[in-house]
Amino acid sequence: MPVIEVAGLRKRYGDTLAVDDVSLTVDEGEIFGILGPNGAGKTTTVECLIGLRRADAGSVRVLGLDPRRDRTALREQVGVQLQESRLPDALRVGEALELYASFYREPADPDRLLRDLGLVDKATTAFEDLSGGQQQRLSIALALVGDPVIAVLDELTTGLDPRARRDTWDLVEQVRDRGVTVVLVTHFMDEAERLCDRIAIIDHGRVVATDTPAGLIGRVDTTAQLRLRTVPPLTAEDLRGLPGIREVTAEGEELLVRGEGDVLHTVSSHVHAAGAMTVTARLGQATLEDAFVALTGRDQVPDELRPQEVVT
Repeated sequence: MPVIEVAGLRKRYGDTLAVDDVSLTVDEGEIFGILGPNGAGKTTTVECLIGLRRADAGSVRVLGLDPRRDRTALREQVGVQLQESRLPDALRVGEALELYASFYREPADPDRLLRDLGLVDKATTAFEDLSGGQQQRLSIALALVGDPVIAVLDELTTGLDPRARRDTWDLVEQVRDRGVTVVLVTHFMDEAERLCDRIAIIDHGRVVATDTPAGLIGRVDTTAQLRLRTVPPLTAEDLRGLPGIREVTAEGEELLVRGEGDVLHTVSSHVHAAGAMTVTARLGQATLEDAFVALTGRDQVPDELRPQEVVT
């Protein structure tokens, strides 16, 4: 059953159409990702979902309620972590949770949230003294203190180091395992692919596709692709025209080779015949990056969407 239904949502700021006819549904119990580059309209869409902004056109229903008209009722059922949010520097972690808990008739137990989110030893620590990852843990705790049915998490891992990002991903999965439906707004491709049950790709204010990560990838050409680096470097022109090779493009020091059949053998044989040595050769299939490019019609993935290295 959908817990969020959006149809024909539009929002304009002056001459800028930030959200253009967005329609989507979020099902109970899933992690639903809203993925797109900076400025795509993701945050504006979410702000309309939670009643912070009034849409110019279209309809929004959250748990069957209108986010603007029924804001008080929804506040008890929807927890929110916004992209731009900061607590007073001197406010202590435990004090923040107690304060936010006082806003709800039946809040979650603040002490349990401290335990669940690994903040027990930080209960008396001031906000300004927390690390970036600890501040995000606190943000999640504050979003959950009302014991919500839905949690909206906007750009949760922006600015975090790779290990803190991985830890935060684990927390998001724990939130879903508690039975909370999660709406995750992100501009990180790897984050969306790792966490989300379904993803809506938004570009230039429009939803260009909605599907599971595997479903989005399956919409693009699934021919084999090989990432190759040689010494001395070969050019894209050196490999074009080989049997089964459909496309060769240069990406920095690497060549990206797409084709059919045994692409690795075909290319390796040519590299050897050319008197070169293979340094790296990574064979794979289409990725979420490929799907984004194909579905949006862009020439390449914006830099901010590219997967970041994650420490394991």
